[in-house]
Amino acid sequence: MRFEKKHSDGLHVFLEREYVRRLDQFATTRGVSKAEVIAAALSSYFSLDDGRPKEWASAPRLDKVLSQLEQLERGQTLLIETLAFFIRDYLAGTAPILEPHQEAARTRGRVRFGQFIEQLALYLQRDSSFVQELEQEFAPDASRVPPKDTRTASIRLQR
Repeated sequence: MRFEKKHSDGLHVFLEREYVRRLDQFATTRGVSKAEVIAAALSSYFSLDDGRPKEWASAPRLDKVLSQLEQLERGQTLLIETLAFFIRDYLAGTAPILEPHQEAARTRGRVRFGQFIEQLALYLQRDSSFVQELEQEFAPDASRVPPKDTRTASIRLQR
């Protein structure tokens, strides 16, 4: 790359053919002029801080957010797989209800669901999670820390 001063406010730049081709293609694709592309590139280059663009300063934060999203994805996958396993197991082991008993079963189901929601609300008010309790209960490592609130270490759903 070679630079020549043309005017006090302009600059003549000689680029390799490959750079010219890529610049043309990029400017055409974006619908902007080549001068705008070069100006943006120079602006980015001059905004270097300690040899790195300022945009790179947010990279550690983005890495943290990505890690959190991966944890959410893992939790979501665990939830979906657990629910699917439960439904499959429940449907395989439950006999269909006869027509005369269906209304009573629906009423009983509403009551049981209401109790479940009450228990769930109490459970969600705690600091620990069900996954943490499972890890503590079933993990082979006995040195794990007990739940934060040992008075409510397990949830009991009424049947």
